Amino acid sequence: MLPEDKLDNFVRLLRDTAGPNLESVILYGSVVSKEFDPEFSNLNVFCVLRETSFRALAALQPAAKWWDRQKQPPPLFMTREELERSTDVFTIELMDMSQQHRVLFGEDVLQNLPIPMRLHRIQVEYELREKLILLRRGVSLASTSDRRLWDLLLRSLASFVTLFRHALIALGEPAPSQKREIVQALSKRVGFNPSAMNQVLDVREQKANRKQFDVRAVFAGYLAAVEQVNAAVDRMLEADISDHL
Repeated sequence: MLPEDKLDNFVRLLRDTAGPNLESVILYGSVVSKEFDPEFSNLNVFCVLRETSFRALAALQPAAKWWDRQKQPPPLFMTREELERSTDVFTIELMDMSQQHRVLFGEDVLQNLPIPMRLHRIQVEYELREKLILLRRGVSLASTSDRRLWDLLLRSLASFVTLFRHALIALGEPAPSQKREIVQALSKRVGFNPSAMNQVLDVREQKANRKQFDVRAVFAGYLAAVEQVNAAVDRMLEADISDHL
């Protein structure tokens, strides 16, 4: 269940501190989906301001400090013009936000945002490659600690599932909204073994105890799946782009 009183109080503080400078406050991410998990899901808030000068942002300090004490990530702040001009560089983020959000105050500024799909494909490839490199770096630091390996698996899962969903979109496939369905759909399209990712999902959703799994075997399968997706998506999108040249 969402902490509505916390959200209401934060919006009130934002309105009190920003005054007429505050145009819109929007809740986005897994918190507004059926897969909200109190343990892993943050309360992600996006604020549209009419002015983002130092003075305007400094005025928000009481609200921002209170939100930080609730152990929530800092809000995103943009102007309306910045938002509209950012669809070419934040294609994944803004597509997800526009499809899955809830207006807490003001106007729904995310409705009907035009997302350039050619640039979306480029970002999908970039993000998959970057997250894979970071995952490998994490393994090099955590390989001797079961706890740290599980933490890396559980914390990285949501990002990879999101990118798997966008890989399906970039490949022209239907994109489910549920994590398991996303993994299953892309595994069929690409041909990777989804068992390690499903095991991590089982632990994350408390359907299984992590102690019943060999974390190094799980991680090996998880890493292999991510590497296979990276390679396959890169080849498929490159071939598709070449066909249209």
